[in-house]
This record gives sequence, C-alpha cells and structure tokens, in this order.
Amino acid sequence: MTKLLIAAVAATIAFVAPATAKERVFTHEGITYSYTATPSANGVVLEGQASKGGKFRLVVKGDWVNGYAGGARVSFRAPKREATVQVAQR
Repeated sequence: MTKLLIAAVAATIAFVAPATAKERVFTHEGITYSYTATPSANGVVLEGQASKGGKFRLVVKGDWVNGYAGGARVSFRAPKREATVQVAQR
C-alpha cells in the first residue's frame, strides 16, 4: 500500500504550485488522496491522507522527496517535470 501511495503522490508532485496552502484532491487507481501543499523554508510540504493507506507527510526540496507515508519512512527522487513545447504556427 505504501508503494502505491508514494507512486500516486509522486505523480502529482510535478503539478504542485507552492503559492498557498489549499486542499487538493485526486483519485488514482480507486484511491482518493486529499492533501495540502504548503511552502516552507525546507521546501514544499505535502500533508494529507489516502482513503486507503493512511496519512502522509512529504517534503519536496529540489530533486528529492523525504517524509512518511502510511507509517513508513520514504525518500525518493522527485519526478522530472515535462518540458512544455510550443510549436509556432505559420
């Protein structure tokens, strides 16, 4: 369960906008995740709960994510953001 939680939250890290702490909700493989993203001196803090798997608290700083998910300590490289390609129309 922890691996699924990590994968789902990691999939959304690229979309975290560290502007304000507002609750975000998404569903991945039938599990609903509710969390807040709060900027801090240590990076962006993602805190929330999954409908299955329990609570999580992750800190995203640079290329790394550290914290706890489902009671287990986790640390992994943050997913790279996809580069936006703009095509000029002639």
